[in-house]
Amino acid sequence: MQFGIFSVSDITQNPVTGYTPSEAERIDAILRIAQRADEVGLDVFAIGEHHNPPFFSSSPTTLLAHIAALTERIILSTAVTLMTTNDPVKVAEDYAMLQHLSNGRMDLMVGRGNTVPVYPWFGKDIREGVALALENYNLLHRLWREDVVDWQGNFRTPLQGFTSIPRPLDDVPPFVWHGSIRTPEIAEQAAYYGNGYFANNVLAPNLHFRPLVNFYRERFAYHGHGSPEQAIVGLGSQDAVSAFRPYFEGSPIYGKSYSLEDFMAGTPLSVGSPQEVIEKTLSFREGFGDYQRQLWVVDAMGLPVELALEQVELLGNEVVPVLRREMEARRAPGAADAPTHTGLVRAKYGDGAPRQPRPNPNQGNNLTGTSPYQDSDPALVANVPLAV
Repeated sequence: MQFGIFSVSDITQNPVTGYTPSEAERIDAILRIAQRADEVGLDVFAIGEHHNPPFFSSSPTTLLAHIAALTERIILSTAVTLMTTNDPVKVAEDYAMLQHLSNGRMDLMVGRGNTVPVYPWFGKDIREGVALALENYNLLHRLWREDVVDWQGNFRTPLQGFTSIPRPLDDVPPFVWHGSIRTPEIAEQAAYYGNGYFANNVLAPNLHFRPLVNFYRERFAYHGHGSPEQAIVGLGSQDAVSAFRPYFEGSPIYGKSYSLEDFMAGTPLSVGSPQEVIEKTLSFREGFGDYQRQLWVVDAMGLPVELALEQVELLGNEVVPVLRREMEARRAPGAADAPTHTGLVRAKYGDGAPRQPRPNPNQGNNLTGTSPYQDSDPALVANVPLAV
């Protein structure tokens, strides 16, 4: 099982001091948090995508590529990549490049996001959000698996003889999680492709997402990927140290509507000692069954970076080692392993050497002719559009 942290990249006033960090300070802080997560042995660091204040992560691939250069072993991911307003061609290119730069230490979570105005900013209609998410991922799936793609849909210009570059590392696409808080169509798409399903599990009551998770598990089995218990599930949560109370009570989202004790009892929020966080997390397994990835938010609500780093160290040194033992001891036989690039390469090639695509020569017009790669199927013909 994989354990890690994720951030939505919010820039929030510290309710204790009244200080609001700058964008530069928050970007520097998230780099420190990601590095510390790697140092203490956490498995995953994920960052959200936003295009508006009060957030800073408008370019997750740029941020994650830099973090990849600063870290050694941690898997880098997103929470989420906007599959509605991003062009799937650019997603295919950018994340394949990140996969190479991180030497396979990455995957991504795709979703619709929750910011209404972002749709018209990128020329999209929120009323088509579900259809956009479904169609765009369907195209992304093909772009990472086919050397040449001909495609026509409803939301972007057609593709003719298109090759997405670079090809995925070892010709094995990054693992994809589908994140959703209310949409069965997204859970169905994850199940159809045998991808992972991630339940936010933060802004909701305890076990609120169990019906969607169970639906995904059933459909995963229906589509022939294994038993429901072998489906690949991720959960979020929020972790906080005992000094969290003034930040919760000072939050415009939570503190004016809930008491901290009621919110802790009724939601997955984990506050307190390492043992209390361990017990709360183990209750997730009781409610959702065996799952493969647990991520916590540690830097929201204006917490200063020093407190966030303290939480990362407590997770890495005191919480996660116990959870690894307990989760493994309770794990049912046959439950799926957490996805990694190494595991995906082994599943595709066994002991054989992975494919390393090598392009055919430039024929003088920045194209390679009918076949883009030396080892492409000779019958493959790339009929690219030409100016006449």
